[in-house]
Amino acid sequence: MTSIRIGYGVDVHRLDSGIPLFIGGLEIPSEIGAVGHSDADVLLHAICDALFGAANRRDIGYHFSDTDPKFKGIDSKILLEEVMVLIEAKGYSVVNIDTTVILERPKLNPHIPEMQEVISKILKVELDAVSIKATTHEKVDSFGEGNAIKAYAACLIEK
Repeated sequence: MTSIRIGYGVDVHRLDSGIPLFIGGLEIPSEIGAVGHSDADVLLHAICDALFGAANRRDIGYHFSDTDPKFKGIDSKILLEEVMVLIEAKGYSVVNIDTTVILERPKLNPHIPEMQEVISKILKVELDAVSIKATTHEKVDSFGEGNAIKAYAACLIEK
């Protein structure tokens, strides 16, 4: 019997100068970066939470605590790979994901195809199954003022 489930994830990080900016498994050229315990890859973190939610495996903070020194500075691609191990252990595979990143600057559209490649390999899906959209907050609130970054992710998994 086939079982399908949807999941939803969201992540937010504060931005600051002098920190690398990682989004979608890539280091994006920027004067500002996301502050976090790991590499603060907001997109991969939202995808992790969407997958955890779909598989009823709690959330990213439960599995990869921001108080655990072993996750300090960790590459979020490693975290997403571990998420895949955990959802595959329950017999699930990814059908597709749909994501949105909210960031005033830098512009992400030039980097989206490479992000799709990185993520599709980790999720073991075709490129066409990884949707990444980028938008701004039209200079409104902390996101629009360039002080924070947010990502949303929805996923479909099947058994």
